[in-house]
Amino acid sequence: MENMYFVGLDVHKKIIAFCVKQRDGQIISQGTINANRTALKLWVHTLPTPWIVALEATLFTGWIYDFLLNYTEEVKVAHPQMLEAITVAKNKNDISDAEKIADLLRCNLLPECYIQPKGIRELRRVLRYRSLIVREIVRMKNKISGLLMESGIEYDIKKLHGKKYFYNLLEEIEVSEELSQILKMSRECLEFLKTIDKKIVSGLKIHPEIRERLDMLTTIPGVGSITALTWILEIGDPHRFPNIKKAISYCGLCSGQRESGGKQYWGPISKKRNKHLQTILIEAAKLAPLWNAQLGELYEREKKKGDKNRATLSVARKLVAYLLAVDKNGRAFEERK
Repeated sequence: MENMYFVGLDVHKKIIAFCVKQRDGQIISQGTINANRTALKLWVHTLPTPWIVALEATLFTGWIYDFLLNYTEEVKVAHPQMLEAITVAKNKNDISDAEKIADLLRCNLLPECYIQPKGIRELRRVLRYRSLIVREIVRMKNKISGLLMESGIEYDIKKLHGKKYFYNLLEEIEVSEELSQILKMSRECLEFLKTIDKKIVSGLKIHPEIRERLDMLTTIPGVGSITALTWILEIGDPHRFPNIKKAISYCGLCSGQRESGGKQYWGPISKKRNKHLQTILIEAAKLAPLWNAQLGELYEREKKKGDKNRATLSVARKLVAYLLAVDKNGRAFEERK
């Protein structure tokens, strides 16, 4: 449409810089507004219609994206790393950044990134919160072990974090009242964190929006509920990946490639990835060969060519292939001989 207006937003914690342009590049308005719903609603009603908007992906993008969808049919989100490479400038400020985003949108050069539906994003927030709980559980276990080692107390490391063994140990050993209280409080905190962890996982498992996909993915030998939940909530729509290589790259299971003068250089594992998926898949790949004969054969074959890390990465890539195939087809996993 010739009379379309293009809006660029540079989003920050307290303010939002904006720039409104016509198709020919003429600036209609620009400035800043407060980063809250009231100010954003008043500003939206001042825009000429029709308009489309683009903004950079940041911590604050989600609620702004959902809010603006109520007033326009198209809201685009730019990939921050690719956007930074395009908009490098000598003089940089919020207004000029918003103007550059508007120009990229106007010229159809915006490096757009995928935004998951709101429901999936809310569930993903819950799952990522669980990761925080798991880290705190590990820290608390290490603290309990450290307190016992500081006092020279011997214990069975495999049984220490069992409830019955822990309290029996406290009765048998001779420690100060202060240390005994700290150990008991640490144990109570550990049990509380474990309860939260179980509640989060059980709630996600039965959620109607992802339950069917979860049931299909857990039919893959070696894929548990946590791996499947992470895949579903981090990937979103599996059909956005045209092939397995794209999915492997998104999960950060491949090396970065550079080519210059006809020579190719392969670096270490790429840092441009979904770190949550990368961590879970690598951890799953260490245990999956115990439950899946094909993955076990793959692990041993790759281990002979290199080392354990190479074999683990190969298993993780094969898990991505399994997960993507099952998720796209919507059918249970079937092993092919």
